[in-house]
Amino acid sequence: MGVPKKRKSKSRVGHHRSQWERKQKLLQLVSCPNCGRLILPHHICPYCHHYKGKEVKV
Repeated sequence: MGVPKKRKSKSRVGHHRSQWERKQKLLQLVSCPNCGRLILPHHICPYCHHYKGKEVKV
């Protein structure tokens, strides 16, 4: 496995973490094409159990 050659400074670690937290806060939701409720993209709808226009057994 790769091992870092030099230690990351506190400022670099903080900068990396601040970008990660910003991305976590932006929650993307799309409407289900079957029932119209808001769901996470690329996930099965927990309400009507459809994915890409097909019903999925859960």
